[in-house]
Amino acid sequence: MTFLRRTLLPAILVLVVLTVITGVIYPVAIWAVGQVVFPTQANGSLIVRDDGTAVASSLIGQSFTDPKYFTGRLSAAGSDGYDGMASAGSNLATNNENLINRVTRSVADFKARYGDAPIPVDLITTSASGLDPNVSPAGADYQVATVAAARGMSDADVRAVVARHTAEPILGFLGEAHVNVVEVNLDLDGLLR
Repeated sequence: MTFLRRTLLPAILVLVVLTVITGVIYPVAIWAVGQVVFPTQANGSLIVRDDGTAVASSLIGQSFTDPKYFTGRLSAAGSDGYDGMASAGSNLATNNENLINRVTRSVADFKARYGDAPIPVDLITTSASGLDPNVSPAGADYQVATVAAARGMSDADVRAVVARHTAEPILGFLGEAHVNVVEVNLDLDGLLR
């Protein structure tokens, strides 16, 4: 009986208290703070149409192949790319034949679609996560004329849409400027609120 009172009951009490604190109170508190301070981010940064239907997340890239759309970074996540369950880079060495062949194919595809102008490197390489929705401003600018022609728009009008979805470095020096391709394409289709 002494063992039970001195050792087992305090151990069970500590287990229950810590389970309630770390398994219930802490997660609920973090969820509540997220909902109040960062509601969009806490709910997946969803892009919602005017009718309330979620069509994408501004954090996850998608495959766009039609010439009327901007092309994002290539994805090595899953067999078809942009698979959130297989998020990862390819981890192929620079001298790996598979990587060399993929980059060579990508360069040929971009030249066939956009002409012989120098291709920004972020358009023919994959991101570390395989889900990156952003390209560099140079990567977006490289595609403006083709997208504008495919949509029957002026280059200036397409550039204005790109400018609305270009984020500058935080505090002017942290990170790099980038363009969210998913947002640009949905804006061009008139699907953003």
